[in-house]
This record gives sequence, structure tokens and C-alpha cells, in this order.
Amino acid sequence: MNQIIALIRVFSYLSILTVGGGLAAFPEMKVLTVDVHKWLTFPQLIHLYSMGQIAPGPNMMMIVSIGEWAAGIPGAIVVLIAFFGPTALLAFYVGRLWVKLEKWPWRNSIQRGLSPVAIGLLLAGCLSLARGAVSGWVTLAIAGAVLLILLRSKINPAFLVLAGAVAGGLAFYRP
Repeated sequence: MNQIIALIRVFSYLSILTVGGGLAAFPEMKVLTVDVHKWLTFPQLIHLYSMGQIAPGPNMMMIVSIGEWAAGIPGAIVVLIAFFGPTALLAFYVGRLWVKLEKWPWRNSIQRGLSPVAIGLLLAGCLSLARGAVSGWVTLAIAGAVLLILLRSKINPAFLVLAGAVAGGLAFYRP
């Protein structure tokens, strides 16, 4: 039962950090799920997050696996509700309030102020993820190549994910 309560507390809190997307919550998710509660290892978290990126649907559905590892099926259900519930309610009520405050002079300032916050949280998530995923020259070269291609072209990132998987498979395959 303690795990269920801890899962609710952790994932309700992480829910609020997802301003700008799930990656924004990744650094804190790493601290809480790997370092504090030890529900999984950092490589396992990276693998789950990566699978969430390529799976259809919301990428943060990967959190259900963490709940299942920590407390079985009840943990998976609790994590799903705890992670998506608070944000859904907050978005619903803030959205309604935002429409009512259409003529409010501070509205535009608040919107402009939240953009750098979201970008900062996303950047922190990228750096945290890279610390665990880039583990040598080969992975650094793959990450650098993907970054350069993304900056210089309009290629669909899904193709780069597949290309990175193939490159990693070829580089690290040990028969």
C-alpha cells in the first residue's frame, strides 16, 4: 500500500511539471523514480521513454510501465490517473478562465512569460536524457548527426529515430 501512495504522490507532482510536454518532467522523473524510490534503473527509464516516443498515442503512456513495475496492475492504474488527472483538470479550468480573461491586460504578458519556462524545462529534460543515453563516442556521433540533420532539414524525426536504432544496432551488435 505504501507504494501506491508513493506512486500517487510522485506522479501527481510530475503531472504539474509537464508544461511544454512530457520531456519537461523527465529530469524530476529520473530523480524520483530512479534515485529516490528505486522503482527502476536509469537505463530502464531511458528505454521506456524511448519506447514511448515511438509508440502510437501519447508518449507519456510509458509511465504506466513504471507503475506496473512498482506495484503491479493497481500501480499502473493509479499512475495513469495520478499523472493525467491533475493536468487534465488544470487545463480544463484554466482554459475556461482564460477565455473569460480575454480582455485582461496581463494575459499576453503571462503567455509570453510561460514560453521561456516551457523551453527551459524541455532543455533540462533533453540534457538529463542525453546524460544517460550518450555513453561514448559512438552514441555521441549518432546524437550529433541527428541534431545536425534536424537543424538543416525538414525530415520527419521518426525516420531519424529508426536510423539511430539501426546505427546503434550495427555499432553495438556482438554476435
